[in-house]
Order: sequence, then structure tokens, then C-alpha cells
Amino acid sequence: MLKQVAFGPRVPGSINHIRCRDWIADQLKLSCENVHFQELSHTWSQNHKSIKMWNVIGEQNWKDAKTRVVLFAHWDTRPMASQEEDEFKQRQPIPGANDGASGVAVLLELARVLKETRPDVGIQYVFTDGEDLGPGLDEMFLGARAYAKQLPSPRPAYGILLDMIGDKDLSVPMEPNSIGFAKDLVYALYAHAARVGLGGTFPMVEGPVIEDDHIPINQAGLKTVDLIDFTYPSWHLLSDTPDKCSPQSLGKVGKLLQTWLEQNPAYVPK
Repeated sequence: MLKQVAFGPRVPGSINHIRCRDWIADQLKLSCENVHFQELSHTWSQNHKSIKMWNVIGEQNWKDAKTRVVLFAHWDTRPMASQEEDEFKQRQPIPGANDGASGVAVLLELARVLKETRPDVGIQYVFTDGEDLGPGLDEMFLGARAYAKQLPSPRPAYGILLDMIGDKDLSVPMEPNSIGFAKDLVYALYAHAARVGLGGTFPMVEGPVIEDDHIPINQAGLKTVDLIDFTYPSWHLLSDTPDKCSPQSLGKVGKLLQTWLEQNPAYVPK
């Protein structure tokens, strides 16, 4: 997380964005057999210029596995601190420690760990771009939409999305859209969380309805659950900095995914 934030805001079209893209790819190359970019572009309403973006994708045991899973996190940061009250501050980009860097940090560490434990499942790590470009929903989830148009073949069994999971007071309830699209997956994952001692962090109760990268992925037919703690006071504020986040929270999410994949490598949702 600290390395990503040190680049500065990772806003599409900026040099910080390019530097972070290349760093993520370099980290994935240490753990994955195949690392590549999926390029996309978007003409942004705020300046009417075409902006290039990239999903960064890495794979482990992907070709030979009988069951395949996709893990998602967005790596871009929002160009404007839209929740600030001051108009000058609203025009500044957010640091994106939790909203951006937290999910990426967990997946990069998970890739490193699973390279050693090698569960019998194919894993694709997809770091989506353009999730938070905005300002409106019509200009968000851009990388996820591009990915959804070109889903891998053969089709993965399911997906898990991480977003804003670094909060010090982490609580990740079941997200209603995820239940609507992938109920079996949601309940199986949360039952597993309880079994491995993470029921307090992943309570089996419904949280707020979230629009996120999982929407276009689910609409394309890949059942995907969104793990997100939306009760984050610094959401879309300039105060979204590393001191608001916790290594322990990141560790809990990593433990959930690691134990789930190791203990349920052949799981396919109904």
C-alpha cells in the first residue's frame, strides 16, 4: 500500500499512473506465469480528451487447472475529492490508500504466498483501471466493462472483487447486489469466514447496495462477489491516507482468500 501511495494519486493520464502500472506488473512477474496488459481508452467528459488505461493481468496455474477463479481489485484513484466540502479541495485527486491501494496490496501479497502453496486452482489476478474516473457512474468501472466484453475462455467458475478493505475498523457485510447475482458464492464464502475465525470481520448480514466493478462482470455472466467496507469516513476525501488503514485488516482479507482457495479449490457456485 505504502509504495502505491508514494507514487502519488494514480489518476489515468498521469505519469504516476504509468509508474504504478509498471510497478504492479513487475510485482506480478515475481509470482505469475503470464503477465500482460489489456489496453482501453475513454474520451473523458471533463476535458474531452482520449485517455489510455490498462487492466493489469497476471495468471497462476491458469492453463492446466480444472477450476479457474478471477480475483479483482482496481488500482486507479479518483481524479477529484468529490466528498470534500471545499470547492478547491474537490478539484484535487485523492491519495487512494484504502480506495485503490488496499485491494491491490492484498492481491499482490496473496499471489506471492500462493506461488509457494500452489492450491489446485487456476487464478487470474485482474487489476482494473478506470474504476473511479467519474464523475458519474457512466464514466466509472471502465476497466471492468472492458474485461467483461472479453471474458476468458474457458469461462472461470467465479470472481471475487476487493475494494476498500484496509479500514482500521474493518467490517465487510454481504453486499446485496452480490447476493442477487451470486447468492451461493456469497453464503459459501461467508460461512467459510466464520469457520476460519473471521466471522466478526465478515458478518453474515446485509450491508449497503454498492455499484462497483462487479456489476458489469456479473452482467456478463461471471458470478462475482464484492468484498467492500463502505463505512469508511475518508471515502473520496483527501484524508484517504495510509494512517487510516491497518495491516491487520489487510491480513484478515488475505487470510480469507488464501484459506478459501486452498480449502475449496474445486468450488463452483450453483
